[in-house]
Amino acid sequence: MRHERTVDVLIVGAGPAGLAAAAGLAAAGVGHVEVLEREEQAGGVPRHCHHGGFGARTFAGLTGLTGLTGLTGLTGLTGLTGPGTSGPRYARAHVDAARRAGARVRTGVTATDWAGPRTLDTTSPDGLERLTARAVVLATGARERPRAARLVPGGRAPGVYTTGELQQAVHLYGQHIGTRAVVVGAEPVAYAALDTLRRAGVAVAAQVTAEARHRAEPWRAAGARLWHGVPLLTGAEVTELVGRGRISAVRLRHRGGRPAQLPCDTVVFTGDFVPDHELARRGGVPLDRGTRGPAIDADFRTEIPGVFAVGNAAHAVEPAAAVTAEGWRAAVSVRRYLLSGHWPSVVREV
Repeated sequence: MRHERTVDVLIVGAGPAGLAAAAGLAAAGVGHVEVLEREEQAGGVPRHCHHGGFGARTFAGLTGLTGLTGLTGLTGLTGLTGPGTSGPRYARAHVDAARRAGARVRTGVTATDWAGPRTLDTTSPDGLERLTARAVVLATGARERPRAARLVPGGRAPGVYTTGELQQAVHLYGQHIGTRAVVVGAEPVAYAALDTLRRAGVAVAAQVTAEARHRAEPWRAAGARLWHGVPLLTGAEVTELVGRGRISAVRLRHRGGRPAQLPCDTVVFTGDFVPDHELARRGGVPLDRGTRGPAIDADFRTEIPGVFAVGNAAHAVEPAAAVTAEGWRAAVSVRRYLLSGHWPSVVREV
């Protein structure tokens, strides 16, 4: 049997954006704020990003909180203002802040479908549930497009990852990865993948990008090339993965058409993020053609009254500090809606 309940605010996704919105709303006393997370642990992508740099701009979004009061529940984030904080610590602080403010954070719960404009069906080890809310906040984040979505041909041998899959395998599950890898991409997340491979003891044969140059901070690109000896092959495209029992090589085509082959047993596809918009689409929320996430206005409102979208669910992909600030600002918009009930007849996209 499906159990039915009513809450004031239902937030789908317990990453930095969803948790920040939950902390702000619960601290402002809007009522029962509940966060659903399909993973077994809350905190989002930072949970498996063991590099530093998280939290240096954690309070950048506080200027947008003029519409909220009683923010004592956010005091748990004061330790995140210095550089070098690891992703797991950043994630734990956000979870603690949301719970301290009074929000209920539930893990292992998947929102499967909509039963009404602000009613969601969920499933968890405890069974089926139907939750109706006065306001719903979609904070489902973004995902990297895997090899299949990039239409790279070849066998389906083991050893192919996205950055997120690699980080989870190494940092959460301690799995053996391989011995020699090729990283596809040269944006900031690609350099995070390089860090993870080094931690796992995997040599990197090369970075490959179709772009003319890297798209990361110069010091990160120089460090990978000069300190760690990772060649950056620009103007090159992966055309095929070779191998049956295990990946054995990647075939490349350089800008001028010259083919090449790199021996490896691991391939990591990085970047090319898209919003995780499946739940929004199933609920009839119109999508933005540019971002491929829910179309929202400056107050994070979608076309569906009472349904908001925030963070990388609406526009992949921004750093954790940026989506945290968005979550706080979204809390202001949600609280304003709960107090006034006002929703524009036409939502104009940002």
